[in-house]
Amino acid sequence: MTTHDKMSVTNATGIFFDFKSHAETKISFLKLLKNKNNMAQQGNIGVTTENIFPVIKKFLYSDHDIFIREIVSNAVDATQKLKTLASKGELKEEAGDLTVRVSIDKDKGTLTVSDRGIGMTEEEIDKYINQIAFSGANDFLDKYKEDANAIIGHFGLGFYSSFMVSKKVEIITKSWQEGSKAVKWSCDGSPSFTIEDAEKTDRGTDIVMYIDDDCKDFLEKYKISELLNKYCKFLPVPVAFGKKTKWDDKEKKSVDTDEDDIINDTTPLWTRKPSELKDEDYKEFYKKLYPMSDEPLFWIHLNVDYPFNLTGILYFPKVKSNLDIQKNKINLYCNQVFVTDNVEGIVPDFMTLLHGVIDSPDIPLNVSRSYLQSDSNVKKISTYISKKVSDRLSSIFKSDRKQFEEKWDDIKIFINYGMLSESDFYDKAKAFALLKDTQGKKYTFEEYQTLIKGEQTDKDGNLIYLYANNKDDQYSYIDAANAKGYNVLLMDGQLDPAMCNMYEEKFEKSRFTRVDSDVVDKLIVKSDEKKEELPEDDKKALTETFKNALPKLEKIEFNVEPQALGETAAPVIMTQSEYMRRMKDMSRLQPGMAFYGEMPTMLNLVLNTDHPLIKASIKDAKTEVVSQLIDLALLQNGLLRGEALNKFVKRSIELI
Repeated sequence: MTTHDKMSVTNATGIFFDFKSHAETKISFLKLLKNKNNMAQQGNIGVTTENIFPVIKKFLYSDHDIFIREIVSNAVDATQKLKTLASKGELKEEAGDLTVRVSIDKDKGTLTVSDRGIGMTEEEIDKYINQIAFSGANDFLDKYKEDANAIIGHFGLGFYSSFMVSKKVEIITKSWQEGSKAVKWSCDGSPSFTIEDAEKTDRGTDIVMYIDDDCKDFLEKYKISELLNKYCKFLPVPVAFGKKTKWDDKEKKSVDTDEDDIINDTTPLWTRKPSELKDEDYKEFYKKLYPMSDEPLFWIHLNVDYPFNLTGILYFPKVKSNLDIQKNKINLYCNQVFVTDNVEGIVPDFMTLLHGVIDSPDIPLNVSRSYLQSDSNVKKISTYISKKVSDRLSSIFKSDRKQFEEKWDDIKIFINYGMLSESDFYDKAKAFALLKDTQGKKYTFEEYQTLIKGEQTDKDGNLIYLYANNKDDQYSYIDAANAKGYNVLLMDGQLDPAMCNMYEEKFEKSRFTRVDSDVVDKLIVKSDEKKEELPEDDKKALTETFKNALPKLEKIEFNVEPQALGETAAPVIMTQSEYMRRMKDMSRLQPGMAFYGEMPTMLNLVLNTDHPLIKASIKDAKTEVVSQLIDLALLQNGLLRGEALNKFVKRSIELI
């Protein structure tokens, strides 16, 4: 018996039961009532709440495939216990073949899991199968009746999960102890059961499940193969399901051989020492975990035994585009038994973008190995993993910056996500996180600040970071900024709107401005000088002329603004407020800001009053010239489509 914050008992076949240690709250859940007058002992299972089987059938049905994990891992536990006895010299006979076997008999409608582990005596069946203690049953059932994992784990119902798919279950078992006799326990899902003598010459246990009529898919080989591959492919004891097949040229089909089909790898990569492994080993293991994925960028081998036990391998996957972000690619194991692919709470949220495996017996799991509970170890493990990841990234950056820069586009979203969500990670990552400009050059934060400090400091001493989110769409704006000696960052990632906000908070006296948010002379205001403006009447007349010619576009509103920009600047420039656009961008990331997304897009149509075409329009506004200038601005911003684009093309030909 082991003691933690709760008590646990493991029976002779490896079936694990879990119950709290507060004696005053313990109540009897299953009580054996034997009839001593019969050779086959019979009894009724009494419960203090409602019967266990309707609970299992009704409340756990949606999670019913976990039964295979429970039954097979119990068999593995029993086998490992036998190995321990053999290693201590307590087993009198040869251990022999210890393969756990899973088999289907469609004619009988049974699914059987067999082991040659330590087995059980009749007394052990009575103790471990027929009696379970737990606390607060009524309240717990009511609270968690929709959550299979919570119920199974809290009550220690690992073995009883077999009734989720079975109309009857038999345990045929013989203990390893000398002189033991074989016994059979049988229950048909009602409150009654029997225990009787059985014919079994070999030690170990067979769990025979008579599959229910509405669960017949569990008698299909493909279904069991799928579940064994999901839950059991790294168990530490060989698990056989059927025989290997080969192609028969005469029969023109695949036929069974005499060789067992072992479905699991008993020594997966994370259980081995990093010093024994090569890069190809890690890549091959990644292919085994994610057959359809590209080769990983790099990986981290976790191995710690104090103050908690944890092993694993985390991979940095290639990200082809921002839409490829996929969480739940880290598989959590407990002593090589698959638990879940939802590792929130075990690793920091941003690290759920990584792929790989974590295995820890110290993460507090329930008996079903699925329900994560709150525990101080979890926080320690999360902190440890975060540190290992940041240390690994820092190491690559320092030792091979060229390689790091080559992989930046693939790991950028992971690092950005981490900096946004974890302040501790930001503090570490700010030394190796990069900014990329529209020329493809990459800089650390410190390097970039030094680069732009001279040309991109405004009259108030603010450092202005200019950026574009699409090099092609914003080419003319980028070109104009470059012509003034400005550098423009490329911020085209899904998280970049949020990153701009964060950088403005973290960087002292800094502001991020998209390169098309204003005319180039106003992007970075160096002085308070004002250029000569049009007389108010001319300004009003010009504004009205262009306003009347603007098209009506859905969810877009225009503001016309005459400005003196110089004769060499474009006659018409379209800009959008940095603040409003960023709010709309953020609305796509944060549901609470959705109302910004519903607001119309506000665009500024800036008329360059120094340009000859605009000057001419003040005195004699020609309809086709005004329409052409407006359409050019719309075209430049991807807003000229359909019939309007067709008219623009025809008008252009006529003007030429």
